[in-house]
Amino acid sequence: MSRKYRFYNPEGIYFVSFATVYWLDVFVRQNYFSTMAESLEYCRKEKGLLLFAYCILPSHVHLIFKDKNNDPGNLLKEIKTFTSKQLQAQIKENPRESRKEWLLWFMQRAGKKNSNVKKSQFWQQNNKPIELWSRKVIEQKIAYIHNNPVESGFVTKPEQWKYSSASNYAKMEEAIEIDKINERLYIK
Repeated sequence: MSRKYRFYNPEGIYFVSFATVYWLDVFVRQNYFSTMAESLEYCRKEKGLLLFAYCILPSHVHLIFKDKNNDPGNLLKEIKTFTSKQLQAQIKENPRESRKEWLLWFMQRAGKKNSNVKKSQFWQQNNKPIELWSRKVIEQKIAYIHNNPVESGFVTKPEQWKYSSASNYAKMEEAIEIDKINERLYIK
């Protein structure tokens, strides 16, 4: 069954999560993390992405973002489409990827089950965007995102996870630059 979630307020700030098909742990190699990070950085500079918080985990990504162009659904689609193609190509071409056939088989299997996909599928299609309407709700979602690697047992402190904006908020070395949330961006 298709789950069609929408971005009802094009000017809103949204929390989204999106996962790889079958929750495959793809982001366990530096080059895959880097591809995702570079895509987000490119979208910040060229596509109107305002990125307020993020976390890239082995099988999924969390974002809090806003689209300057007021089309967050399309922006998210572009991010997922680009990274899907890039990451699948990297997996295919990586001579050191010991899980290559296994990962590609699952992606092809997912693609065959989805009438919207021609060959293989990297990301699950459902994102369920949640509009964030107050400073308190934004802070709750940021805390959730930053604590995800801790809850998963990967690190003991949020800022220890390299691919999380927790390091930005802790004023440590950052993997991806983020935008500051100011009072005019949200409804009180």
